[in-house]
Amino acid sequence: MKIAIINGPNLNLLGRRNPGIYGTETLQDTLSRIRQTFPDIEILDFQSNSEGALIDALQTFGYAPDIRGIVMNPGAYAHYSIALADTIEALPVPVIEVHISNIHAREEFRHTSVTARAARAVIAGCGRQGYRLAVEALLSM
Repeated sequence: MKIAIINGPNLNLLGRRNPGIYGTETLQDTLSRIRQTFPDIEILDFQSNSEGALIDALQTFGYAPDIRGIVMNPGAYAHYSIALADTIEALPVPVIEVHISNIHAREEFRHTSVTARAARAVIAGCGRQGYRLAVEALLSM
């Protein structure tokens, strides 16, 4: 069984960018921990700062016959990318949206996620544990 984890813009800077909000763990540290937590699941991952590349990855993973679901942290694209929302909505597999910080406790423009309407569920404010919770949710679906 396979689950894809897709991360959007600036998440490649985890560990260096705003450690007070996002912590000091790198994206690779987080992915390694998820793989250790779920050794029987093949965790595929993709990160891009480009909206088009994220759409391509969603379509590739979302229509792959052996993918159980997708965990996605769309980063700032969550707040305005109708294209990502439309892509998520078109997929036959569930997508769970993850945000490391509580987007509702931050700047007002972050309070709305246009991609959330297409996601099966949204996890926000649980730190890096949000990724684990999303994988667990996909396994229970």
